Amino acid sequence: MYDDKIVNAFLDKQLELYPEAVADTPDEAREFLEDTMAAVAESKAEVWEYLEEVGVDTEGLSEDEVLDMPEVMEVGDGRYLILEI
Repeated sequence: MYDDKIVNAFLDKQLELYPEAVADTPDEAREFLEDTMAAVAESKAEVWEYLEEVGVDTEGLSEDEVLDMPEVMEVGDGRYLILEI
């Protein structure tokens, strides 16, 4: 589920969410993502759907504000990695 692009995006951006690195290698990152059941959204619309599904209040937030949340990491190929909020 967590391919190399997703793992690398997490490794590159993890310090935007956590005060210190939680993974140093791709294997550690993949294990962390599995343990936390991180979600992968295939599009911006799926990001909104997921956040609403898990009960995050997005009312009044713009698309940019949601996509700039540290828990939402752009993978770079149109997908987004969403960490537990």
